[in-house]
Amino acid sequence: MTDGRDEADGQIHLAFDRDIRTIAIASILPLKSLPDGARESRKFAQVLSSIKAIGLVEAPVVIADSKNPGIWFLLDGHLRLEALKELGILEVECLIATDDDTYTYNKRVNRLAPIQEHRMIARAIDRGVAAADIADALGLQVDSVLRRFRLLDGISSEAAEMLKDIPCSMTVIDVLRQMSAVRQIEAADLMIGQHNFSIMFAKAIRAATPDSQLVAPKKSSGRAAGTPSGQQIARMERELAMLQTQVKNVEETYGIDNLHLTVARGYVTKLLANGRISRWLENHRQEYLGEFQKIAEIDSIATFKDGLEANF
Repeated sequence: MTDGRDEADGQIHLAFDRDIRTIAIASILPLKSLPDGARESRKFAQVLSSIKAIGLVEAPVVIADSKNPGIWFLLDGHLRLEALKELGILEVECLIATDDDTYTYNKRVNRLAPIQEHRMIARAIDRGVAAADIADALGLQVDSVLRRFRLLDGISSEAAEMLKDIPCSMTVIDVLRQMSAVRQIEAADLMIGQHNFSIMFAKAIRAATPDSQLVAPKKSSGRAAGTPSGQQIARMERELAMLQTQVKNVEETYGIDNLHLTVARGYVTKLLANGRISRWLENHRQEYLGEFQKIAEIDSIATFKDGLEANF
């Protein structure tokens, strides 16, 4: 992360000081108050129990008050700070930010993906930490910790690598486990391509999977007559693959198309600002004038898209 002053000297500036600093909690001022019920929430209980069991894992982020030396503004870690106060801790190690970038912390936070959570728990258990201690630290049941520990049992390493940063739920992983290794990779690729990591989509992929690519063949039931045939499933897979290719093509050209539309809007706006052109269009091409005015009034591409959808 860099700040706006980087361009002046052409150098990249660090967003944090290199050294962590120990600061008195009384000197740290939160930039926002906790919402009602935050201290009674499950999240706060997890933070509290985690600090009790293993100490503070992630340091709060603060920035110095330029007007009052010795005072620090809290950018990230409000729940952690409240938990430390409740535990009677007087000092905390903090990251010192050089830029007041609260938007990054509040709006662009990457949540821990299930596979990353599994690896964190597996690493702790490999180092001799008891599952019960991990459960206390995370505010979970021991069975839940063990389930996370065994999350990748039966999952191919390739599929796990593809999904390591994806927020797909453990139930989705359970569905993938019912498929062969090759089909797991195909399913992961489909989900990533469609940006759809829901349990319903995972089950749909499983339903379209031939028995030869399942760990255990699908059980037949009295409703089998209503299930799609192999030919229908094959056609659906082809159509889905085509749709995935189209989506990728749109993603590749979206940026430049957006730029072209923005430039075109500016050009049309300048044309309409010319009185002679506007009068000529009004007298000879009123239908063009109406469309040009709609383009000139566009505030964003989303508005333009909504207008198009209303016409179809």
